[in-house]
Amino acid sequence: MTIEFTPATIHQLEPSDLVQDDRVAARVYTDPEIFEREMTEIFEKTWIWVAHESELPKPGSFKSTYVGRNSVIVTRDRKGAIHTLVNRCRHRGASLCEKPRGEANGFTCPYHAWSYGLDGRLRGIPYPDGYEGVLSKDEMGLRKLRTESYQGLIFATFDHDAEPLEEFLGDVRQWADRFMKQGGGLPLKVIGTHRFRFRGNWKIQLENTTDGYHFPIVHRSWMSSVDGETADMLSFMTDPASTCQDLGNGHSVMHMVPAHMDLDADDGSEPLQPRFDGLVAELRQGGADDAQIRKLVRSMHGTGSNLNLFPNVGLSSAFFRVLRPVSVDETIIEHVALGVDAPEEIAGPIRRERLRIHEHFQGPFGFGTPDDAEGWDRVQRGAQACPEMPIMVNRGLKRETEAPEGWPTSHSTDETGMRAAYRMWKKMMSNG
Repeated sequence: MTIEFTPATIHQLEPSDLVQDDRVAARVYTDPEIFEREMTEIFEKTWIWVAHESELPKPGSFKSTYVGRNSVIVTRDRKGAIHTLVNRCRHRGASLCEKPRGEANGFTCPYHAWSYGLDGRLRGIPYPDGYEGVLSKDEMGLRKLRTESYQGLIFATFDHDAEPLEEFLGDVRQWADRFMKQGGGLPLKVIGTHRFRFRGNWKIQLENTTDGYHFPIVHRSWMSSVDGETADMLSFMTDPASTCQDLGNGHSVMHMVPAHMDLDADDGSEPLQPRFDGLVAELRQGGADDAQIRKLVRSMHGTGSNLNLFPNVGLSSAFFRVLRPVSVDETIIEHVALGVDAPEEIAGPIRRERLRIHEHFQGPFGFGTPDDAEGWDRVQRGAQACPEMPIMVNRGLKRETEAPEGWPTSHSTDETGMRAAYRMWKKMMSNG
């Protein structure tokens, strides 16, 4: 059923009614009550990406992050198990950890020195004689989220009855498998994070990861700054093989460079870009063989696909893009750069080259991030006016087909990925 958005009805409609097949009411970007409901109905009831296993390299490693607006600590305990713990002392509520990452034997509250293990268990209470008969240490451990991982990607959820992570990911898994191949047979490793915030709703960024339509327009300056081979490789506007697919559960994938969708599919005919000649020489000197060098160099720009995992992470060509909602009109974005876990003779040159590519587009002084953020800011500012006027997500709706796998499929410049995310949003927002 199609519901018309009018000035008289727009503030009376349920949130789930604000999403239609081809349009979304701008109110979903601007209404604080909708934002609060999203935090409970979405971010506390589904799987949220919290870390990559390389960020927890050994027992005692930890990382501080967020699930929605809940501060959490992701830890690796002495047995190697990974936990996600609410960053809040069970006594009087003080935060336990203010460091972004590090190593620890446990966590001690700075207020009254209650201490907790890496697995969240309450280990010690100062002056315990006042607690006889009123407190059981076994019942006062840190609140734990259910935590599971796939391909080194760690997710957590407050909902202990949620479907298993692999079921939630579904057909995403084969694309995540392909994303991890850019290590050229070596494990991927987080090598740095660029964090920034924009004055806009989190869904504006969620839409962006599989929005190929904006790329040659917003990123025209970047396209003019790269060599001709790179520009040609990313000129996908008129390539019929460049598609966007709805993978279910709000996830989607956009293929910008179809020839690199599976980096193992290489017949050897594609020459390596001359700009990497120096890198090839360094890797050869470092002991890499020609086959591995070819894999590593072919994947310097990533996999050629942007994989959007609802609701908070994108596996975007060669990096992770993580979004964290702060308020209805404020979002923090993390761009996580990736290298390889290998001896320094191999890892060092790869790290340097991938960081230079990352900085050129995603970095704070790069071309891509400032241009994107300006667009996101303007969408938020525009949405404040006439909240009954819809945000259109109908591009390519009439030319969608079904892939053999059953995925709704259209061109990479179409809005199939956005429709996928909003269908999941509508489903989850209908449950409250």
